[in-house]
Amino acid sequence: MKTLIDSTHALIGGLAAIRRQFNVPEQFPPAVLAAADSAARRQPTAHADRTDRPFVTLDPATSTDLDQAFAIERSGNDLLLHYAIADVAWFVGDSDAIDREAWQRGTTIYLPDGRAGLYPPVLAEGAASLLPAVIRPAVIFTTRIDGDGNARLDGAERAIIRSSAKLAYDAVKASDLPADFDELARRIEAAESRRGAARVDPPEQEVDALGDGRYQLLFRPRLRSEEQNATLSLASNMAIADALLAARTGLFRVMPEPDEQAVQRLRQSARALGLSWPEMETLVQFEKTLDPADSSHAAFMLAVRRASGGASYVPYRDGIVPWHAPMAATYAHATAPLRRLADRYVVRAALAVANGQPVPPEVSAAFEELPAVMARADARDGQIDRNVIDLAEALMLQGSEGTTFDAVVTDADEHGLRIQLCELPIVARVRGPGEKPGDRIRIKLTSADPLQRRIIFERAG
Repeated sequence: MKTLIDSTHALIGGLAAIRRQFNVPEQFPPAVLAAADSAARRQPTAHADRTDRPFVTLDPATSTDLDQAFAIERSGNDLLLHYAIADVAWFVGDSDAIDREAWQRGTTIYLPDGRAGLYPPVLAEGAASLLPAVIRPAVIFTTRIDGDGNARLDGAERAIIRSSAKLAYDAVKASDLPADFDELARRIEAAESRRGAARVDPPEQEVDALGDGRYQLLFRPRLRSEEQNATLSLASNMAIADALLAARTGLFRVMPEPDEQAVQRLRQSARALGLSWPEMETLVQFEKTLDPADSSHAAFMLAVRRASGGASYVPYRDGIVPWHAPMAATYAHATAPLRRLADRYVVRAALAVANGQPVPPEVSAAFEELPAVMARADARDGQIDRNVIDLAEALMLQGSEGTTFDAVVTDADEHGLRIQLCELPIVARVRGPGEKPGDRIRIKLTSADPLQRRIIFERAG
């Protein structure tokens, strides 16, 4: 972890430049804001009353655009996960001003100094957000989890809810959560293991705002509470995906697994990192033994991510089973409609299917167009994230030109070596043959340019 003191406002200026470069919207057009103000006053009249159900939310402490709330109850040996998803479609109509703007944006864009929302704040952080102690419209998906962790969609309904608490990942206590939260997460994780899922996330570089002009650049592994909370979303998304596939409709999230040649390269990387990967063990089995807090393990996890094909969206096609290899399942995105455009349409389709109704034709038409829209948004978001990290790294190292650092090689290709500094949360490249993943080298900083968002190292000695 490293704190940046932005006393000269260089980071703020750099973030503004990134916003301009990638055309991050500064505000919503007046017509969209007016439409959102009007929509926010719309009363939920097609919703059952579920305000007696003890829903809670669990998110980062600073989140105000709350997509999901959950309650858990027992049904014999089964557990029923009532997963309430913000009913964005109640406020946003097809082809209205809000909808047209959302199709231009695709996702909410997050930067350290603020976000550019998919929807105006009056909806995303107000009328549609599942904030505590207020009545909000939602779509409740009830997923039945059996003793082995198998998930099946049991029903879906529009309902009003009242969340009783806004819980935070870094402060939540077991007593704050539903009694069967741990058991539900355990069952879902056990089912993942039996399926051969490989849902292991490496620590990622982040720039977090601390206030008073201070920022942190750090590698942030997931907290256990965050991992457990993710299982609820994953189980709901898989149950929804299965229901849509059975109904021969839907929009699915797919991701291939590394091919055999990539797996062989990964075996070489594992040996170079000093990791023991038994010859008879599959990549999925080996991944389950990895600890993201171990730098060698984390380096290997990043190599696996690069070896896999990227995730994408595909609509339903006859005779094709959409597959998400890391989940080892058919999978859909439905649980974040305030932040991802596609989710709003998947929620609408799943609500119709669960109640034996036809999927609206405008939803089916959207499934054909959304893959391209979401691919552009995903690519833009990835570029913005990388540029933010590059900016923070250059600011952190500015003035240290000529300093030498210890680094570990995490990857090698025709462009040189990818390295991770041992004492700072910085990933970079350096030219030079001979080394392999896992080798420790000494490097010297030759340039740190925040304006270009670029750092340059050369081999020391």
